Amino acid sequence: MARKTGKPTIVDVARAAGTSVSSVSVALRGEPGVSEQTRLRILDAAQRLGYRPDQRARLLREQQSRLLGVTFAVNQTFQAEVIDHLYRAADRSGYDLLLSATTPTRSASEAVDDLLRDRCETLILISPALDESQLADLSTRASVVTIGSELRIDAVDSVHSDDRQGVTDVVDHLVGLGHRHITYVDGGTTAMAAVRRTAYLEAMRGRGLGEHAHVLSGDSTEESGIAAATRILDSGEPLPTAICTHNDMMAFGLLHTLRSRGVAVPNDISVVGFDNTRMAALATVQLTSVSQDAAQLARTAVERAIMRAEKPAPAEEIVTPARLVIRETSGPPRPRPAE
Repeated sequence: MARKTGKPTIVDVARAAGTSVSSVSVALRGEPGVSEQTRLRILDAAQRLGYRPDQRARLLREQQSRLLGVTFAVNQTFQAEVIDHLYRAADRSGYDLLLSATTPTRSASEAVDDLLRDRCETLILISPALDESQLADLSTRASVVTIGSELRIDAVDSVHSDDRQGVTDVVDHLVGLGHRHITYVDGGTTAMAAVRRTAYLEAMRGRGLGEHAHVLSGDSTEESGIAAATRILDSGEPLPTAICTHNDMMAFGLLHTLRSRGVAVPNDISVVGFDNTRMAALATVQLTSVSQDAAQLARTAVERAIMRAEKPAPAEEIVTPARLVIRETSGPPRPRPAE
């Protein structure tokens, strides 16, 4: 007879332990109904076979999935770090995470639809690329918590950092070092892009530097940072003394391009990012950046998601502090021509 291949089933465990399938089910759930000797024999057989119960199937039979569906963008480093913390936050809650990614060819709506088909009780959307009408419609089909989104929907929980204060702190830091010509590279249509852009413009005006405010278009990717640096260097105009970006990935692109073109950071141009991703702290990068505290955002989002899954609760907006982390890419400005 050919040897059976594939994952062991509960039937295989029952045969190996010399018991019924129902006895195996009872023993693996830790419920009364089998003797201690039989329980130990079943557990030993399960371990030898490498059997792992299908928790999702069991929960579906019980008419509750206990799944938290999560959407995220595969090309965003900060979102990957948030997911790491979401797993940690959900680890002891009795809930599991089910991930559904957005990509350049897979929309946020498609990612959400897959989670709904998998019976996720609550959705956690990380910086979702959805408009208000799409989010409002989604809130009629599932409980929703967003992380890092500027959308305001009555039935949707919103968990985000104080981005306005974070950007204001960046401008204050640079002005305090003596900078006046500070350029901002925008995040385009990315979540929170409008909030951060507006905060930059208001901070510059509030410090009497409105005439020096300059916003370059971008789209939150490293390639966008490379393109912005290239435009700045090839413009023929006097270089800004400092550049702040919508996120760290754009700052990484900027740093690479500036340094490859012989521009010293921070002696020639200071660079400040946003998100304080793990790469920002690398010895070869040492990027000054705004920390959103991914761990706190994740813990808060999981708490709200579970609360909404277990009982009706009014939606809340929860704002966590942002903190500027100063490293080696920001310093006093160099003199500009005619200054």
